[in-house]
Amino acid sequence: MAEIPRSSAEDANAAVVAAHEALTKGIWADMTATQRGLLLHRLGDLIARDAKKLAEIEVQDNGKLFAEMYGQLNYVPQWFYYYGGLADKIQGTTLPLDKKGYFSFTRNEPIGVVVAITPWNSPLLLASWKLAPALAAGCTVVIKPSEFTSASTLELMNLFIEAGFPPGVINVVTGYGNEIGTTLVEHPLVQKITFTGSDVTGKAINEQAGKQLKHTAMELGGKSPNIIFEDADIEQAVYGAISGIFAASGQTCIAGSRLLVQESIYDQVVDKLLEIAKTAKMGNPMDLTTQVGPITTQAQYKKVLDYIEIAHADGAKLLLGGTPSNSPECEQGWFIEPTIFGDVKNTMRIAQEEVFGPVLSILKFKDEEEAVSIANDVRFGLAAAAWTKDIG
Repeated sequence: MAEIPRSSAEDANAAVVAAHEALTKGIWADMTATQRGLLLHRLGDLIARDAKKLAEIEVQDNGKLFAEMYGQLNYVPQWFYYYGGLADKIQGTTLPLDKKGYFSFTRNEPIGVVVAITPWNSPLLLASWKLAPALAAGCTVVIKPSEFTSASTLELMNLFIEAGFPPGVINVVTGYGNEIGTTLVEHPLVQKITFTGSDVTGKAINEQAGKQLKHTAMELGGKSPNIIFEDADIEQAVYGAISGIFAASGQTCIAGSRLLVQESIYDQVVDKLLEIAKTAKMGNPMDLTTQVGPITTQAQYKKVLDYIEIAHADGAKLLLGGTPSNSPECEQGWFIEPTIFGDVKNTMRIAQEEVFGPVLSILKFKDEEEAVSIANDVRFGLAAAAWTKDIG
């Protein structure tokens, strides 16, 4: 569907230098905050215009459902509208002093060149979360998209050009992290790195950046608890649990991959969960009736299947799925059946490690105290949900 440049360290250096020059001299450096805001608003309009086209490219790139990607792309303009409006409202402060004749004030300035490293699961949504605030602040950016899903980011750059952003403000370097990542992270002209991805890679980036006292913003993995209490609306909670883990084939950092269910309703919830999950329609992600799409990469496909085997070995009880799909609609993709494990202990690897696939672990709890204890007994801390009619 596309040819993607395999950038070198020299390319990465050139991108950072271009971003630094745009930051310190030229049109962008001389723009007022209001002018920057208008550019961001114009970009939002162009993304809204081309949302369907961009969503189709994303689906071809990562295999996620068109309904999900189109929904994301229709909402992406809101980030640029919001930060476009915020751009000229970023203010400093005046500070009272204990001496006469002195005046003290603060002002906010662009931190500098920002490197934004984005993942393969929602490339443009997550790129927008990084781009919009950075540009509103007056920074310039070098984006390094995942080598698996670079096409939509390159397509987005055409809209930046159409919107009128000056050269060098936004730069894309495509390729492999082990070939260009170090250059981007350790470049002396880079002041901040924002990264979304695995905790392993995040730690490595943070360590590299820390040696040079660079600022970092990390959104890493999750093993998020989804807690159903006995007073909850069971049907609503079950649909929420299914949506939370299977809607994106589990390829979401905030996926509700651990389902904590109160003992008194455990069997009822499991029965309802299996009843609904068995009806999931898998197949072509461009089909609006498809509910579960493929895994994005072959490596991730293998990783999910490996974790299913690990769960078996640890003694988890397989209640549904656990295998690649054998339906005719799924013959040409990396499809894994929605998989549910019951009787999971929180010490099992399937409950402690991020699978990033359509695999749900169900754990029992007795009361609120135990639910909170289990929910927090994990090294991740990204998201959580609770289903109950008792807001207290």
